[in-house]
Amino acid sequence: MRLVVCVDRDDDLGRKAGIQGPVLGRASVIEAATRLAVADPEDADPNAMFAAVRLYDELMAAGQAAEVCVLTGSPKVGRLSDQVVAEQFDLVLQQVKVDGAHLVSDGAEDEFLFPILASRIRIDGVHRVYIRQSANIEGTYYMVVRALKDPKLRSKTILPLALVLLVLGISAGAGLLAWGVIILAILLGIYLVFWTFDVDDAIIDSIRSASTDLRQGSVAFGFGLLAIGIVAVGFDSGYRSYAHLTGPALNHFLAFFNSAAIWWIVGALVWEVGRALRRYLVRDRFPRSFFVATTSILGVGALAYGVISLLEYLQGIGGITFGGLPTLPMSVLVIAGGLGLGIGAGILQQRLRANVGTSVPEPSSSQGV
Repeated sequence: MRLVVCVDRDDDLGRKAGIQGPVLGRASVIEAATRLAVADPEDADPNAMFAAVRLYDELMAAGQAAEVCVLTGSPKVGRLSDQVVAEQFDLVLQQVKVDGAHLVSDGAEDEFLFPILASRIRIDGVHRVYIRQSANIEGTYYMVVRALKDPKLRSKTILPLALVLLVLGISAGAGLLAWGVIILAILLGIYLVFWTFDVDDAIIDSIRSASTDLRQGSVAFGFGLLAIGIVAVGFDSGYRSYAHLTGPALNHFLAFFNSAAIWWIVGALVWEVGRALRRYLVRDRFPRSFFVATTSILGVGALAYGVISLLEYLQGIGGITFGGLPTLPMSVLVIAGGLGLGIGAGILQQRLRANVGTSVPEPSSSQGV
């Protein structure tokens, strides 16, 4: 049997038509596509769903047993939406026994899910649906205006432009245009980091996890608070070193990071220990990722500390000394140690992945500690 899969990665079906995925069966898919087309006639997803139904009919007419389904994700496109799609696909595969699948897509965004689907079943083909549009200036303008009404696209295009105009306008009005440019560069840098690494999703997940840990009395919550406190101590220690030092601005920043780095490293280690203890108390074993994470933290910390010490040595304001060993070789030794730990963490990660691929997974528990 062949399964025809249509993916609505941003869950337009749920947001606009009120239909929760997965949608399984020809009649159900046609009904869902019709309701979405009525709710938003300009959405391309109904066309992809009808294309999936047509492919299903073609397979049936050719004498092949087939089934058709629609998987929906989440408005927060990224890790969360892909996880939802994967869970729905597993549910469909439990209900329908198939030998292969065809993916029907209306764009490159849905095709990002190809590796997730292919990891569960053989994908025999990818069928992209193209929507014909009028190619005139007025139609192009209308399409751009309608596209900018999409919350996802608007947040990625209008927000940076709004930040530029707002910061430059306020700083110019206050006669501090140079400071405005500096603040703008910082804000845009933070925005790009958040957008690139989905930091906003990670923050939301951390808040939800902390809320769950608090309700369940998990040890991870206490360790998390302790880690945050240690990081705060690092900022305080760094500020004190920054404020009491005289000289060029670079010396101040080096003193700040030199005093704060060790506290931040300890805070990260405490955080990982808390997460590992929670997993240990739930599954009676430490997670494999704990050893990789701690090795990586120590490697990054040693590398950063060694670079800071080397810069301090070059600025003539001190650096790492130990056992009478001069600052320069000591700094180089610490940097080499950090690189070695980082390489070791990568090798350990590859070994663990290889072991996981050849071992039988242990049953998991849903209880909190």
